[in-house]
Amino acid sequence: MQKENIKPNFEFIALMAALMSIVALSIDALLPAISEIGSAIDSFDATDNQLLITMIFLGLGIGQLFFGPLSDTFGRKPMIYFGFALFGLASIICLMATSLEWMIVGRIIQGIGLSSARTISISIIRDTYSGDYMAKVMSFVTAFFILVPVVAPAIGKGVMDVFGWKAIFYMQLIMALVVLIWFWRRQPETLHPEYKVPFSRHIFVDGVKELLKYKETLAFTLISGLITGSFLVYLSASQHIFEDIYGLKNAFPYIFAGLSIAIGLSTFLNGTLVMRFGMRNLSLAALVMFCGVALIYVILFWNSGNPDILVLIGFLSLQFFCLGFMWGNFRSIAMEPIGHIAGIGAAITGFISTLFSIPIAAFVGSFIQESVWPMFVGLAICGFISLGIFLAMRAIVFRMSKRLA
Repeated sequence: MQKENIKPNFEFIALMAALMSIVALSIDALLPAISEIGSAIDSFDATDNQLLITMIFLGLGIGQLFFGPLSDTFGRKPMIYFGFALFGLASIICLMATSLEWMIVGRIIQGIGLSSARTISISIIRDTYSGDYMAKVMSFVTAFFILVPVVAPAIGKGVMDVFGWKAIFYMQLIMALVVLIWFWRRQPETLHPEYKVPFSRHIFVDGVKELLKYKETLAFTLISGLITGSFLVYLSASQHIFEDIYGLKNAFPYIFAGLSIAIGLSTFLNGTLVMRFGMRNLSLAALVMFCGVALIYVILFWNSGNPDILVLIGFLSLQFFCLGFMWGNFRSIAMEPIGHIAGIGAAITGFISTLFSIPIAAFVGSFIQESVWPMFVGLAICGFISLGIFLAMRAIVFRMSKRLA
């Protein structure tokens, strides 16, 4: 049941943001500890250690394929509970890991467990809202969610400096338990009995067949994957860029926080502007600007050294400001036609976008050794491909509307 005419509730937005924030906390709080963890498990290659970040995204992508369909059958809340239990088990594996391989296993399983919160929170929002109201809620949820990356690296560094890197995992477990209790006590089940889909071997295949009917869903799922992949390049390489290339180990958490604020600000603005201008218009304008900023950097610093740190931060701030107008809107556009299969729809679209993003991050990230220029090349390529898909889809929709008229 879509309740498009009901204004968003503050506690609902905060709770959905909290569910997603456990994902961000598990990723970003670990960033300042990557080199220390590498030393503890005898892994000293900075590129290899980036897998501690990218592999949790692999788990997030895989887990959605299970939790999405199961939430359409058994309800949203039971799958959230199961996912958090799996996250707890994975955290124990990470704490006991003595090699990079076992740490990666733990991070993948962490991602699988957290995919329940990431995917099902979107399904809950889609159960409750639709259209531009859904985009508005997604924007505000993302704005709250962005607060975690702002403070998570600094918190992680503070906890590590006092108690050691393992304490970061204990902190994540405590925060997950708090959010889980809040969710249990305050969030009602949003999947109405008449919308439950009987579980069968064919549920995923049937969901894919249904999803393939909607070209716009497929197009914006691919765009989401490309844009997420370009950001994941930065996320996985940020510790190496600021600590190793620029030698700013102590300043890294604060630089990361400042750049996250740029995303949070634009996401909040998107939430206030989307009802006036529409999610498609805002996201298209942001995508054009995203491409332009990346291209300017590529041209300016072609065959030259790294720019001053303030110049780099300026370019990244502009890029991330654009992201806030794209992420929530692209996901909302993709989900809008498939509200009748919100659970499996969120799972498949999330998996496809993740499937695109991880290879992009791994490939582009491998070129970031002494220069950050390859990162902006990756941002530009992903941006222009996304823009081409967006404009092609816009033309198709326009032609279809003219035929119907």
